[in-house]
Amino acid sequence: MKINKWFIFTSVGAGLFTSQFLHAGTDTWFTPLTGSAVVTSANSNEELSAPFVTPAGIQQVNWISLAEVENAVLSPGQSIVRAPGQGTSASMFDMLALNPAGTHIFIPHETPIGAGVTRYNIATRHAEVLFKGDASANWTTDYGAFDPARWTPNGTIWLGEEWAGEGRIIEVTNPMAAPADIVKRELHRIPNVSQEGINFSLRYKDTIYLVDENNSGSIYKVVFSNPADYTAAAQVFALKVDAYTGSANLDWNHATNVANRTGDATWVPLTDANGITLSGVSDPFIPFGGRAAADSVGATPYGRPEDMVVSRLANGREIIYVCNTSEAAVISIEILSRTKAKVGTLVSNTGTPKNLGFPATTGVINSPDNLALDAAGNIYVIEDNPNSGSTGGDTWFVRDTNNDGVAESADHFLSLRVAGSEATGMIFNHTNPTQFYMSVQHPNSTNLSSVTNGLGDAVWAFDLNNIPNKKFVSALKRGRFRSYTNQ
Repeated sequence: MKINKWFIFTSVGAGLFTSQFLHAGTDTWFTPLTGSAVVTSANSNEELSAPFVTPAGIQQVNWISLAEVENAVLSPGQSIVRAPGQGTSASMFDMLALNPAGTHIFIPHETPIGAGVTRYNIATRHAEVLFKGDASANWTTDYGAFDPARWTPNGTIWLGEEWAGEGRIIEVTNPMAAPADIVKRELHRIPNVSQEGINFSLRYKDTIYLVDENNSGSIYKVVFSNPADYTAAAQVFALKVDAYTGSANLDWNHATNVANRTGDATWVPLTDANGITLSGVSDPFIPFGGRAAADSVGATPYGRPEDMVVSRLANGREIIYVCNTSEAAVISIEILSRTKAKVGTLVSNTGTPKNLGFPATTGVINSPDNLALDAAGNIYVIEDNPNSGSTGGDTWFVRDTNNDGVAESADHFLSLRVAGSEATGMIFNHTNPTQFYMSVQHPNSTNLSSVTNGLGDAVWAFDLNNIPNKKFVSALKRGRFRSYTNQ
């Protein structure tokens, strides 16, 4: 099938390495939606041309899809991951990463078996698989459920296993090399958990943060002895709210756990500085072992913590935002010192006004999954699966103009209308900050046994240059991203 595409690439100064950051988001720059989209049938005109309902002036164009890559006539020489026998889960485009030059998108595949990563050249529109597992479910030779992808400060790519595999972080040390020359390794200094949210501290160059996506999931940090070497000795911590007195091994909403999960908190060590597991603590480095290790020290459980972004508040402190999917909320973790933090709430379905000052929306914040940052300091929350079989999943603009970590409003930004799918991987291009990308994951059209010539998983590019609010366009172009690669 033929899909029209546009290509815009301008270098406006990435700001990835600057220490100057904006300390406030903007006001709402669009007229919010008033309801979630109605889901259309697989391979509908909407799926092929405009899968997202958007505010006025936003351009959306398909850049890569399973159908295009697998059609040798349209795209000879390309490759993509399609795990055998997995139906709609055969490719599972997930959380996108960008290289610092903004020229290549890295697509992790959250397939149950045979997981891998695809590199997409924006200028040539060429996709190629860098590596993938052998689809054997033998985790010595296979990989499962790659969800996060992160470009690291050391010029490598991290891929994390979520619910399949062993909860590992796999590092590609030379992500711009030819596929035949790709070098990868497992990182043994990072706890094995249900990987999704993982990111880099802005303040402490030796520190990363990560989460365990489970209904009794904890928040972790790892402090490396040598931040230039992710195989070096490192100390692992889990976060415990000081007032928390519940049962760490039980789900977040167990009667003993629903209270006292916000407020002042402490990073409790799981290992010593050399990475040796402390006495009385379970081994965090065995398959999915990080959860039991956090439970050993009474770390506070949250409801399926998923994606995270790292930013800074107006007061200059570093802050981590984490989607707690089961709680329909995004929490904030303000970093007070090396050992202390403070947990609060950025936005929630029941606690945050929606479309404040605009016409109301019937949409609800249901299963927040992913987060994104733009160059003006604004945060976007992307929902998981559609809210029902007929109602699409939504993306919300977090209005926090004073940047205190508490939203004044959640404004209805996008709604996805593709049958069976969820949106994921939203990321702004740091070299062209009016442009962002999103994946459409596991649509019904991926399953070729039920949808002939289905479009399948896809990445869509959006451009904001033509929106009515030119002041916001200028703010984006003047902005500087707060996180290393805007993830």
